[in-house]
Order: sequence, then structure tokens, then C-alpha cells
Amino acid sequence: MLEKHLKLISRKNRIRSKISGSSKRPRLVVYRSNKHIDAQIIDDITSKTIVSASDRELKSTGKKTDLSFSVGELVADKALKANIKEVVFDRGGNIYHGRIKALADGARKKGLIF
Repeated sequence: MLEKHLKLISRKNRIRSKISGSSKRPRLVVYRSNKHIDAQIIDDITSKTIVSASDRELKSTGKKTDLSFSVGELVADKALKANIKEVVFDRGGNIYHGRIKALADGARKKGLIF
């Protein structure tokens, strides 16, 4: 189990060294745990979180993939209200599959560009 976690951290650091968010294109960060999924839009230059969304905010229940899609839509709605249209996607070392892909699809459906 420890080796799996170390590989995740290694992937996360490798991705993070290549991706940076600016005020024009902030970074959309995804954090996935076994139960929940969170998304934040961060401006790395000022080190501020502009927008955040989580499945804990949603009142609905169901499959985790469906909740992830809803979180993507929610973070996109909040971003568009904050006048953010383009972001850089940071999958946080996770594979672009399943819940991570569902969140990205939900954000794209609501109008975020990445």
C-alpha cells in the first residue's frame, strides 16, 4: 500500500512540475479520495483558491461517477460566475479515467475550456 501511495505522489509531482496556473488560465485541481471528490480552481501566481466545489455540497446521492460529473458542472458554474472561462487541468496524479474523467466532462459540458 505504501508503494502505491509513493507512486501517486511521484506522478503528482511530475505533473505539477509541468503545469502552472496563471490569472488568465488558472489551474483546475482534482482531489479524489475513496468516498469523496473535490475540485478547486487556483491561481498559482497569487497562491489563492478562486473557486472550489465538492460532492459534499450536493444534496443528491447515487453513484460516485455521477456525483463527480455533478461536481464538474458545479465548479464550472462557479468559475463562469467568477469570469473564468479557460483553465489548466491538473488531475492530481490520478489516471484520467472514471471519476476524474466524469468531473472533466461535467466541467466541459457547462462551458469550461481546457
